Amino acid sequence: MQGKGIFIPGKRDPNTRARTGQVILPHGRVPTPAFMPVGTNATVKAISVQDLEEIGFPIILANTYHLMLRPGEELIRDSGGLHGFTGWRRNFLTDSGGFQIFSLAPFRKLSDEGAQFRSHIDGSVRFLSPEKAVEIQTAFNSDIQMQLDVCTPWGTPENEVKRALWLTSNWAGRAKKRWLEERDEGYEGSLFGIIQGGFSHELRTQSAAEILSLDLPGVAVGGLSVGEPAEVYAEQLAFVGGLLPDDRPHYLMGIGTPDYILEAVENGIDLFDCVFPTRIARNGLLFTEKGPLSIKKAEFEKDFLPIDPECGCKVCAHYSRAYLHHLYKNQEILYSMLGTYHNLYFLHNFVRRVRNSIEAGTFEAFKHEFLSTYKQRLD
Repeated sequence: MQGKGIFIPGKRDPNTRARTGQVILPHGRVPTPAFMPVGTNATVKAISVQDLEEIGFPIILANTYHLMLRPGEELIRDSGGLHGFTGWRRNFLTDSGGFQIFSLAPFRKLSDEGAQFRSHIDGSVRFLSPEKAVEIQTAFNSDIQMQLDVCTPWGTPENEVKRALWLTSNWAGRAKKRWLEERDEGYEGSLFGIIQGGFSHELRTQSAAEILSLDLPGVAVGGLSVGEPAEVYAEQLAFVGGLLPDDRPHYLMGIGTPDYILEAVENGIDLFDCVFPTRIARNGLLFTEKGPLSIKKAEFEKDFLPIDPECGCKVCAHYSRAYLHHLYKNQEILYSMLGTYHNLYFLHNFVRRVRNSIEAGTFEAFKHEFLSTYKQRLD
C-alpha cells in the first residue's frame, strides 16, 4: 500500500465540496478541516508547545529550508527528530523548502537535478535535490513531508510555468522512490505530492494527472495565494478542487484568513496553513467575530472590554483591550504572547465551528452568516 489508508472521510455537505474527515498520522489523528500553525524555526513564534496543545492543535508546521541551514538535520535527527528536539508530542508537517527557494529567486538556479541557492544566513552555496529533501525530512521524522517543487507567482510567463510543472512532476517521482526506500528502513511518515500549473486550467489538469498517478498518501495544491486577485484565487481553487480524489487528504498551502479558509473548505480542502495569524498578532491586529481589531489604535487606551466578548480564550477571559494596548505601545514581549494565543485560539475555534456546520449540513448558512458579520471591520 503506497497511497491509500491515511484518510477516513466523514460527512459531506450536500451543496458544496465541503467535507469532514480524519488524517491518520504517527502522532495522532487530525480531524479535518484543520488549520496548521506555522513554526518556521521549529517554533511557532511567541507561543509554547504547551499552549498549542492547550488550544487543541493536533499538527503544526516546520520549515525544511530554515532548519537544514540552522541547526542542521544531523542535530535534529540526533535529538530524536523534531518531536524530541522541540517537545511537541503531536504531528509535524514539514515543507520541502520549495517555497523558500521560490522566494529567493535572485539567489537560486534550477536544473533538472534540483535547486542551487545561496543561504540567507552566510551566503554559502547549497544544493537541494528531491531526494535530499526527503532525506532531510526523514531525519526530522516528519509525520507529513512535502515533495520538492517549483512554485510560480502570479504573472509568470507560460513557458516558465510549464518548466516548473515539468520539474515538479519529475521531482515528485524521484521523491517517491526515495521515500519508499526510507519506509523500508522504518520511517512512518507520509509524502504528499504538489499540484502546480499556475493559472491555466490545462496545465493544472496536466499537473494533477501526473501527481495523482504516483498514488501518494496525500495531495497538495501549490501556487495559489501568490499575488493573484481574490477572484482569480477563488476561480482557480474551484477548478482544481474538482480534480482532487475523494480518498486522499487535500492540502492548500499558504492560506490563513477566515474568508480564504471558507473558500477552501467549500472546494474540498482539508488542511491549510499560514504565518498570517501569528504575524498579524505580533503587529497589533487581532481576530474578532466582526473582523480584525487593530489594538494599536488610541481608541482602545481606555477600553476595558476583552478583545472579543464572544471569544472563550484565556486572554479574553483575563485581559482587557486597554491592557493589551498598553503592552503593545510599550513593546512588551507579553503582548506578542497574548495576541498570538488569542489569534490561534480564534482560528482553531473557527475551524471547529466550520467542521460542526458540515456535520450538521448547515455549512452554507454558517459561511453566509459568518461573513456577513466578519466584513464589518473594526479597524
